Amino acid sequence: MYSITRRIPYKTLVRPLFFAHSCNLCSASATTQKLERIADELLDLTKLERHDYSILFRLKLGLNNAVSGLASSDSASTGSGSASTEAKAAEKTAFDIKLEKFDAAAKIKIIKEVRTFTDLGLKEAKDLVEKAPVVLKKGVTKEEGNPIVEKLKELGATVVLE
Repeated sequence: MYSITRRIPYKTLVRPLFFAHSCNLCSASATTQKLERIADELLDLTKLERHDYSILFRLKLGLNNAVSGLASSDSASTGSGSASTEAKAAEKTAFDIKLEKFDAAAKIKIIKEVRTFTDLGLKEAKDLVEKAPVVLKKGVTKEEGNPIVEKLKELGATVVLE
């Protein structure tokens, strides 16, 4: 509503109110009843209906900039959705190393290996491994991630490169 009142001169907004008071009593009450009926109907609208109404109202007032801004944001979000689909179709360059589960007998070896490529302390690495399934490292390249995954699999862990 702020943008609507900013573009419409103040006198235009106030004129109907003064006009209603200057008319005879009969038409003033009819105008008041009409405005009350409209206000009641607007209050009964759902949030989505109010949004659609505000767009329609702006169009009727000739404030097409507000509506075209909404349309461009919708098209931008649609465009970004198609761009993300294209990115998924293209080969992934950054992967996450995810520890699914591990062999309890190899827990200590797995913790030591996790410490080598994450630079975590003993306690942090132990807590991380015990939270399985958990992402051990994010944003690694495939060349960097494959040796780590192979090493952890040799130790008895179930690891996935996502």
